Amino acid sequence: MTSAQLRSRPGVDTSQLADLASAHTVFGCLMREIALPDGDATVVGGDSRLLLRHLDVTLRCAVVRTSPLGAHRYAGPVQRSTDAGRWEDLDAAGLAGLVAAELAARTGQVNDEFLGQVQASRDTVARLLAERPAQDPTPTGEPAIDAYVGSEQSLVFGHPHHPTPKWRSGDPDSWRAYAPELRTVFRLHWLAVPDDLVAGAGPFDPLITTLDPPRPPTGHRVLPVHPWQLSLIPPTDPRLRHLGAAGVPVRPTASVRTLYAPDADLFVKTSLHVRITNCLRKNARYELTGAVALTELLARVPMPAGVGLLAEPAYRTVDVPGADEAYGTILRTGLRPHLRPGDTPLLAAALAATPLAVPDPVAWWRAYLGLLAPAVLRSWLSHGVVHEAHLQNVVVVLDRERRPVRMLLRDLEGVKLDTDRWATWPDGVPPQVGYGPRDARRRIVYCLFVNHLGGVCGALADARPGIEPRLWQELRTVVEAVAADLGDPPELRALLSGEPLVAKANLLVRWRRDADRAAPFVPVPNPLGGSR
Repeated sequence: MTSAQLRSRPGVDTSQLADLASAHTVFGCLMREIALPDGDATVVGGDSRLLLRHLDVTLRCAVVRTSPLGAHRYAGPVQRSTDAGRWEDLDAAGLAGLVAAELAARTGQVNDEFLGQVQASRDTVARLLAERPAQDPTPTGEPAIDAYVGSEQSLVFGHPHHPTPKWRSGDPDSWRAYAPELRTVFRLHWLAVPDDLVAGAGPFDPLITTLDPPRPPTGHRVLPVHPWQLSLIPPTDPRLRHLGAAGVPVRPTASVRTLYAPDADLFVKTSLHVRITNCLRKNARYELTGAVALTELLARVPMPAGVGLLAEPAYRTVDVPGADEAYGTILRTGLRPHLRPGDTPLLAAALAATPLAVPDPVAWWRAYLGLLAPAVLRSWLSHGVVHEAHLQNVVVVLDRERRPVRMLLRDLEGVKLDTDRWATWPDGVPPQVGYGPRDARRRIVYCLFVNHLGGVCGALADARPGIEPRLWQELRTVVEAVAADLGDPPELRALLSGEPLVAKANLLVRWRRDADRAAPFVPVPNPLGGSR
């Protein structure tokens, strides 16, 4: 059985399950980023095999679902071939050691953090599995909102194609109280900032009144801050006053640093000087100003019925070097305006994390595609707006029959403008928001097709084996219709003719210790290509 299926079985050793899940993610990264591009991967007799060519070692793992993207679903231990012609099991640490040796020989670089990060991620998963409450201890009593919070806080295993999906810098005891996977709830902490040190834009004060903030001293304004951040970077400027914890309860979402206040129906995207997967999660000044500028710009970009945007209309920070990135905060609008009676909002990543059983998967998938794919493709090709529509950036709204009826795009940090499609750069939008055409295409292809639609398609196929080719055929029909409406743009013509898709190479960027924006992309098979 897969690690996701084993998780629900009573009596399962959580340490063994965490090790198995970690080994599967590392093996999957090797498959996607090294073996498939090099032609060193095969599926033989129900086993996925790959060659570590610099070590001359063959690895294998049982496959319960073969994916046309190469994103197979694995089961059982990863094994290596021995000189005696036998196979021996590898735990996550043993596999990581082989990967490190292979990558060192391949790249000429050494990474003395890598083994520790893989082990720490594996240990985090084990701890989350052991300590996660079976039920939400602090439900709101509103079924739709509780289901949404549950989806945000359900991702115990994390990104299935990242070698260290649950690695977080710092002492594990320091993050336990703020871990979404442990169904945590807490209150924001607040700083009082002198008026002359406040920088910001948008209706920040009217929005945070719904959070029930403390009253600031005269001549000051309040600024919400993640309590973990204050323990990491306490204010050193005596002009900043720490007012303590206050306000309505907040729930950490899947990103850890973005907090949702169900009582206020408001998201607070905080700065957090913690490395999670690839990045230090801080809000740079251009990301603060860009969020508000993009909110105003996107309000003028048409979206089809059934697709909405969680806007980011306001930010506030401290206008002091260093403190501006430490305490910069963005406010994001909530879910309730997008919901009708009987609707349930769910994070797309939660749908993709386990087998997705629906009565009619083809009809369900057709509805899903019809909402998401045309909206993202038209925004890019007609308006030059590149939505980073990966699984963690889309909230799916299901109706009473659990059918997709609405898509909510979020996180304007990931939204970029294709510079080739903007003859005049829009006022107020920072230049860092621009992408050249190659980067724009990569982000659309990876985030929409490989990460998001590939993930949900795989979850449907896990529940209904053999259906995946039909689902990709349905996606091709949608892309063909968009291409016809837009006059057969070359970007879509290339996809439909079989040009390889691309995937972000999380293993390689982690090994090189590069910034996330420098992550390489690798080709992956294109199930859309060629004639039917």
